[in-house]
Amino acid sequence: MTAVVVLRAPLDTDLSGFVALLQRLRVPHRVAEEGGEQVLWVPGEALAGQVRELYARHPQGDAEGELPQVAAPAREGFVSQLRRSPVTALVLLATFIVFAVTLAGENFSTIRWLSFVDFRIDGESLYLNYLDATLASGQWWRLITPMLIHFGWLHLAMNSLWYWELGRRIEFRQGAIGLLGLTLLFGLSSNFAQYWWAGPSLFGGLSGVLYGLLGHCWIYQRLAPNPAYRLPPGVLVMMLAWLAICMTGIFELLQFGAIANAAHVGGLLTGCLTGLLGGMLARRSA
Repeated sequence: MTAVVVLRAPLDTDLSGFVALLQRLRVPHRVAEEGGEQVLWVPGEALAGQVRELYARHPQGDAEGELPQVAAPAREGFVSQLRRSPVTALVLLATFIVFAVTLAGENFSTIRWLSFVDFRIDGESLYLNYLDATLASGQWWRLITPMLIHFGWLHLAMNSLWYWELGRRIEFRQGAIGLLGLTLLFGLSSNFAQYWWAGPSLFGGLSGVLYGLLGHCWIYQRLAPNPAYRLPPGVLVMMLAWLAICMTGIFELLQFGAIANAAHVGGLLTGCLTGLLGGMLARRSA
């Protein structure tokens, strides 16, 4: 279901009352500044017509008595959600392709072309290059591609499900280009953070990006509340608690494998910063 423009209004028009009314009615919507105007979108033409009628009657959101009824949009099918979230879908598709090519993280001859630094295997030993030597050979794609590598089905399932949940929210609120830019930024910052903290090592996964998306939604929502970034209760606490547990080193102690904690923290801090900047800009333009 595609987003449809309901109305365009000058920047000095106060839409806060009407937006609050939409929130009370639980109508999915998005408001952003575009071309020097405020633009209000909703998913689907049918819902757009109802919201336009609602705005004509209550532009200030000052409905008294029983609130007018606005029909919720029909539940979207999976294909419709894919069409409405192209960048989310493309990132996940690239992740699945890499997962297949690397044989679920077991094919090291393929992984070595996507890892943050190049490496070679001699017997049972892994020898990693330093970043400056890797970049000197022009392999700049390595700064981003580790986010596509996953080691095992559980690793892939958890990360892809959370990217599907958070990515679609950001793509709806800030557009496809916005999500793509944030994904690349969080991938870059989380990879650099892990390398800075641990030195040359083999790591991968979307989790650093996910913590960036989480931090972005969290701080943005605090400054400029909107339905898209309103996460289910407990999600933020659960993910921060999981980060804290991972940082204790218990999984390494139990020999479940190393966790790229620095990548998680680096992504989270970068996401909080982008959420702060985005939320401040949204408040100023509201």
